Amino acid sequence: MTRRLLQATTAAMALIPVVTGVLTMMGIDDPIYHASGLPRDALLDGNLRFFGGVWLALGLAMWSLVPRIDREGRMFAVLWGAVFLGGVGRALSMALLGLPPAPFIGFTVLELVGAPAFIAWQRRVAISTGAARPISRG
Repeated sequence: MTRRLLQATTAAMALIPVVTGVLTMMGIDDPIYHASGLPRDALLDGNLRFFGGVWLALGLAMWSLVPRIDREGRMFAVLWGAVFLGGVGRALSMALLGLPPAPFIGFTVLELVGAPAFIAWQRRVAISTGAARPISRG
């Protein structure tokens, strides 16, 4: 798994928070939430827009790492760590309130399994390019 493949995959994956972040900044009028019949509530709308902005920023930050992806291990791990914690939140919601629509179950799997895998992949790429030293076990 090469540096170029990690760059391309990261750029593609960053499309998800960029596109959905823009949509979520529409608040309750985001097509996903609008279709669910959520009440027009200022607190809910404001929180959706806020988290949409944070999600958008996360996607833009991922894109900013692509050119030097092998040298940005800490920030790469922080961003994917945020995705992982979001997955933990979704999993808690599933456990407490029930299952969401199927695509969101898939997103949760990506967040909980994919995030650690991406961090490990970046670490291997960094070591293979000489951008990071292997962790000594000594």
